Order: sequence, then C-alpha cells, then structure tokens
Amino acid sequence: MPSRVLPLLLENGAGGSRPCNVAVKQAVIAGWTGRDAAAVEKHIKELEVLGVKRPASTPIFYRVAAARLTTDAAIEVLGNTTSGEVEFVLLQTQGLLWVGAGSDHTDREVETYGVSVSKQLCEKPVAPAFWRFESVAAHWDRLLLRSYATIDGVRALYQEGPVGAILHPEDLLSRFTREPVPEGLLMFCGTLAVHGGVRPAQRFEFELEDPVKGRKIHHGYDVVSLPIFG
Repeated sequence: MPSRVLPLLLENGAGGSRPCNVAVKQAVIAGWTGRDAAAVEKHIKELEVLGVKRPASTPIFYRVAAARLTTDAAIEVLGNTTSGEVEFVLLQTQGLLWVGAGSDHTDREVETYGVSVSKQLCEKPVAPAFWRFESVAAHWDRLLLRSYATIDGVRALYQEGPVGAILHPEDLLSRFTREPVPEGLLMFCGTLAVHGGVRPAQRFEFELEDPVKGRKIHHGYDVVSLPIFG
C-alpha cells in the first residue's frame, strides 16, 4: 500500500515534543460528523438546493490519497474556487492515538457534482505537531478549533468553535471500523460553520487550542492559484 511520510513533532512524556518521520498508509476525510443530527440534516437539505448530492450515510468516510497530505507552507490549486476548513485530525502510529489539526482544502465547484472527486483535487495541509490523545481525553470537549483567512491582504476570523460540536474521536473511529484502528491511519474529522460564507483566500491558518493546558497547535499555508487554460 502506498504511503506518505510526514515530518511530525510528537508530544513526549516530558511536556515537549520529538521529531519523527511518520508513514501514513491510509488517509480518510470524515464528513457530516456533527453531534446534532437535526442540524446535520438541515444542512444536507440546504446543500441539496445548491446541487450537492445527499451523502450515502452520516457520517461518511471519504478515502483520499495519502500523497495529498502535506506539512508545507504553501499549496498550489487550480483556479479560484477552492477553500480550506479547519478540522481536528486523528493519527494512529507507534501503537498510540494522536490528535492534531489540519485543513480539508477542497475544490468547491467540483464538490457540487462529485464530493469524492473534489477531495482528491487539493492537497490536505496538516500541522506538524501532534498531542497524545490520552493527554487531552479527560477534557476533550473543552478544546477549540479556529481558522483565519487572508483575503486581499485582510486577515479575518473564518471559523471558531468547540470540538464538542463534532462527534467524539472514539465514536468516529468505532463507526469507521470495528477492528482495532489500523497503524498509519490519519483521519480528518469534520469542521465548523464559516463566518461570512465559504470563500477562497490567499492564505489560510488553522489551530487547535487546549485552554486547560494553555497550548495550541497552529499552522498556516499560502494558496497559489494556477491559471485554467482549457
């Protein structure tokens, strides 16, 4: 099975981190992961009006090529119809479950007629730093997700909210597989509503905050738009 080796910083027991090259063998994008089932259904109907097909299940687990994962500070996209969205990310490696942050950068035009296809078209930025899940499990719902978009030189808050709005990691993993979580799995776990509507940006930043321990995982990337000639 093809894999993608990511240069990560894994939390150690002393409160610091250690560099580690991690091979991701399976990348998954979990969608429709909100805890409020009624709100999820309402949003599905809203998108149906715009031409986005109803998902086959909720939640749904889209596969994406591991080669799309990146920790780089910039990505290249085609045209100007793509945008990022902050998500917490789960990683199974070295026999442990880890949590980090990522952006499910997606082509929104293609998404209207093929969600699975749209997931493959853009690189998926991931912050290098990961915490042990066990270090945040006891206060999980107090963690916060946040993103910022820079559009025409103006940086503004794009998303913000608690991870408690999204299905719990253990619930998501149990729905994905009844077997032990496979080594090398990396899963994007769903996102939050956007302030001001979904729109493209020249730069996107995202973070996962742990207010209990006073720390953040933060990462940002520039979005380079390539021309479309046909």
